Amino acid sequence: MKILLINHYAFPPTQPGGTRHYALARALQALGHQPAIVAASFDHITRTDRLEPGQASARELHGGVPFIWLRTPGYLGSGGAARLWNMLAFARAVAHQLPRLLDGRPDVIVGSSPHLFGARAALRLARRLRVPFALEIRDVWPQSLIDVMGVSPWHPLVWLMERIERELYREADHIITLLPGIGPRVAERGGDPGAVTWVSNGIDLSLVPPVREAPGGAAFTFMYAGSHGRTNALDVLVDAAALLQAHSSQALNLVLLGTGPEKPRLQARARDEGIRSLTFLPPVPKLEVYRTLAQADAFWVSSHDTPLWRHGISFNKLYDFMAMARPTVLGLDCPNNPIAEGRCGITVRPGDAGAMAEGMERLLALEPAARTEMGRRGRAHVEANFEFRILAGRFEAALLEALLCRAGRAHAS
Repeated sequence: MKILLINHYAFPPTQPGGTRHYALARALQALGHQPAIVAASFDHITRTDRLEPGQASARELHGGVPFIWLRTPGYLGSGGAARLWNMLAFARAVAHQLPRLLDGRPDVIVGSSPHLFGARAALRLARRLRVPFALEIRDVWPQSLIDVMGVSPWHPLVWLMERIERELYREADHIITLLPGIGPRVAERGGDPGAVTWVSNGIDLSLVPPVREAPGGAAFTFMYAGSHGRTNALDVLVDAAALLQAHSSQALNLVLLGTGPEKPRLQARARDEGIRSLTFLPPVPKLEVYRTLAQADAFWVSSHDTPLWRHGISFNKLYDFMAMARPTVLGLDCPNNPIAEGRCGITVRPGDAGAMAEGMERLLALEPAARTEMGRRGRAHVEANFEFRILAGRFEAALLEALLCRAGRAHAS
């Protein structure tokens, strides 16, 4: 199959950011398919543009995977209205510019939903080209705006997104989801919950160096790696760091690796409150991140206490941490928890700095051999269930279902 993957925020491994579609594309190539990825030129993480001035688009190969970059406007900070304009510009480019850039007609189009506007543009493109459309649900829009960002459910943007969400669920020939509990929401909004396939985030173990023992230095290192945005609840980690500094006798090195709109404020908090154990590191490309993660003795991850997680989670960082064979302290309450399932860490109440600090102290109190065994269980769990070569088989099956569904609809009409 010629597969067109449309994801505003897709990244190659030479840059910081999520590489889900790159890894899936590599694995799909091994299965005999021809995937290509379409993404925005403006890099949301580094706030730089991949295109030269005057370029409207570009095609590049990364590890043998074709990327098509579409020109989108830049923005600073969290973006606000400028970021919304960036999203709309990407959707417009998919609708009006992308068709001229394609090398023949794809057999199936996948529209991913880091936001709904790009996914809807992918649906419209699929209908224009008369090819099957698979929707990939990454985040639950607009519910994320309401539950995490505090936007009123009566806001016009929420109303618009709800209409698009219903359209996508009804019109998709098949739905791929990173959230295993999304079926009831799909059904409530007019979609077919029987046409949903769960394809989790995962790990490309070909990028991961051989596992090394934890450093075990004088100071025990907890590391977080990922985005620094409102949805990541990193104030919980800063508060936990302050609590541990005040009450723990253990020498600690607490690291936050990455970037995002909240990072300057969090750095100012740590500086103003004198949290000396807390260190902020810049983001690194996927190809290099594992060398940095290997410097950790364990990992820590926070989240909000929100009903949004009843649909499930898709924290790609967890699979990176498990692949490093280190335990993780995770603040989360949700039905799918790979840390709990793999018995490779400690789960605590979300949104609670005291619970996070207590969980970290519980991990510190374990014998080194017990922490090592936790890490080994995590590595084994991710190898058996979340390697992208395994996930690509599920992804392929979902695309074949989309082809069958479209053929059936065509026959019925």
